[in-house]
Amino acid sequence: MPQPLQTGVQTIPSVIEHLQHLIRARSITPCDAGTIAFLQKQLHKCDFEVDLIESNGVKNLIAYKHFGDGPVLAYSGHVDVVPATSEGWAVDPFSAEIVDDIIYGRGAADMKGSVAAMLNATIDFCQSSNKKIGSFYWLITSDEEGEATDGSVLIAEYLKQKGVVLDACLVGEPTSHKLVGDTIKNGRRGAISGRFIINGKAGHVAYPEFTVNAAHIAGELVTQLSHLNWSLDEPGSKTTLQVTGITVPDIVDNLVPAACEVTFNVRYSHSYKSGDICQRLTALVECFDADIDISWERPCESFYTGKKQSNCFLSLIENVIAEELGQYPALSTAGGTSDGRFFANEHTQVVECGVKNDSIHQVNEHVSITDLLSIEQIYKRVLYTYLSE
Repeated sequence: MPQPLQTGVQTIPSVIEHLQHLIRARSITPCDAGTIAFLQKQLHKCDFEVDLIESNGVKNLIAYKHFGDGPVLAYSGHVDVVPATSEGWAVDPFSAEIVDDIIYGRGAADMKGSVAAMLNATIDFCQSSNKKIGSFYWLITSDEEGEATDGSVLIAEYLKQKGVVLDACLVGEPTSHKLVGDTIKNGRRGAISGRFIINGKAGHVAYPEFTVNAAHIAGELVTQLSHLNWSLDEPGSKTTLQVTGITVPDIVDNLVPAACEVTFNVRYSHSYKSGDICQRLTALVECFDADIDISWERPCESFYTGKKQSNCFLSLIENVIAEELGQYPALSTAGGTSDGRFFANEHTQVVECGVKNDSIHQVNEHVSITDLLSIEQIYKRVLYTYLSE
């Protein structure tokens, strides 16, 4: 039975160097801090054609190399990171210091480690003598951690305008739990936020019969929201609604409030689309004998990749990981949203596979060198298997 990769650090030092270079760039959304130019230079060395799209301070890279007839594979990733201050960190968050064979730094796990590993896998594959087939795209943005309005959504539109149809898209988000490769994402739940504004009638608390208490209506609404049944949910992809705020403006202890705001977020199963969620909650509000306004924010559609009868990319990744680890990965659609939603469709299989996610967005974010080498080896196997004759 194949065992987990046991490669010495000295065998592939460049992946460490590449990651350290990326971490040291303070690429806080939407700034790429030179990382796009760095990747452009490295991919040019492998004879990739590169196009750049800039929008509202965001830089997007589309690099591609055509080997011949065959499948079209894309690697999707981002170089932007969430902010970090030095408070609580064992090292400077942008120093990429190595302590006990662990690389620390903002973005080490989410997801510059993946980008560095795929870069090395790409270089190795392109320099090999294997007979290559198909086409390989790199799709990188500096707008994943923000509103995502000027990043991968524009890359997807670029591909559509060029008539490029992806057969498969590998997203380098951190998906692993205890061991690199033990969990991959073959979809994501959707997300949408919203707010209810309950309009009542103010008055003295001693005379409630002359008022309409907006806070009381809000309480009843929250109760019904918490008991909603989502009948289309599938195992492993459950819909959850969380109330994130209940606000009464200008609170006075002897005044019945005339207004109350309820904010909420829904993470919904891939069995639904955002329109279904909006329709369901609008219908709920209409059942109330009250004046309630509803507004929607930040819809992120769900997506799901199932198995195909032939040339199945999901099965390929499962088999690659099984060869590396001696066990198949768990499939998951849990967690937050990802840019995979912009590339997923009935034809394109989107799979997320990356390093462990237990330190992402946290103080002392990190990736071990062993894990970095493991994900690089998995990426190599994917390229050699999917794009070799």
